[in-house]
Amino acid sequence: MNQAAQTTIDEDEVARFSAMAAEWWNPKGKFRPLHKFNPVRLTYIRNHVAAHFGRDPKSDKPLQGLRVLDIGCGGGLLSEPMARMGAEVLGADASRTNVEVASIHAAQSGVNVSYEAVTSEELAARGERFDIVLNMEVVEHVADVDLFLTSCAEMVKPGGLMFVATINRTMKAMALAIIGAEYVLRWLPRGTHQYERLVRPEEIETPLAASGMNVIDRTGVFYNPLQDQWNLSRDMDVNYMMLMERPKAS
Repeated sequence: MNQAAQTTIDEDEVARFSAMAAEWWNPKGKFRPLHKFNPVRLTYIRNHVAAHFGRDPKSDKPLQGLRVLDIGCGGGLLSEPMARMGAEVLGADASRTNVEVASIHAAQSGVNVSYEAVTSEELAARGERFDIVLNMEVVEHVADVDLFLTSCAEMVKPGGLMFVATINRTMKAMALAIIGAEYVLRWLPRGTHQYERLVRPEEIETPLAASGMNVIDRTGVFYNPLQDQWNLSRDMDVNYMMLMERPKAS
């Protein structure tokens, strides 16, 4: 009997986010936290990309000529801004419903983004390569973290970058990101995150280092309720972002 092929798809997680797909572009809806999170992560991505590729971060098109993969793109909350900054963007998601919502919104907004219902391992098997891979708020939802990360790393061109954002597996994260956000404040539907599926920084770094990626930046991200906004922080105990580079061939 043939062994079942490995996959990063968790059908329950795909179904969970597909059921909420109509909410993606509602800033006061179920994805309100991502809308609030978007400014800080977009600034982080733009500034690091500009510094790495020698671009002006204040220009209209700082990502001009760069090919970007937004893996686990959802409704396209990151894909569209990347395209507006000049990138050639492929938004990929395991949920066909999410891809349909993202495609419709992009068309209505006049933004050129290619969307596809496809997994990271399928893209890697096709030989796809990108200057930048965005792996944002998705790793905690996949079935096989190592396979997901290594297939994403395989698609980063030499000299290219990968951004990862997720939630740390700590008691502080349990208290704030799950109990606080889902059960007390009800920012997210209950069950959006499961504690055992949260991912520690070393669990990101180990498979990526084995795939030839180097960590060049780490930062925490925290929510300031007085300002009603997210900010960068040295504290990585709850939300955090990491930046990796694939070195150019010598």
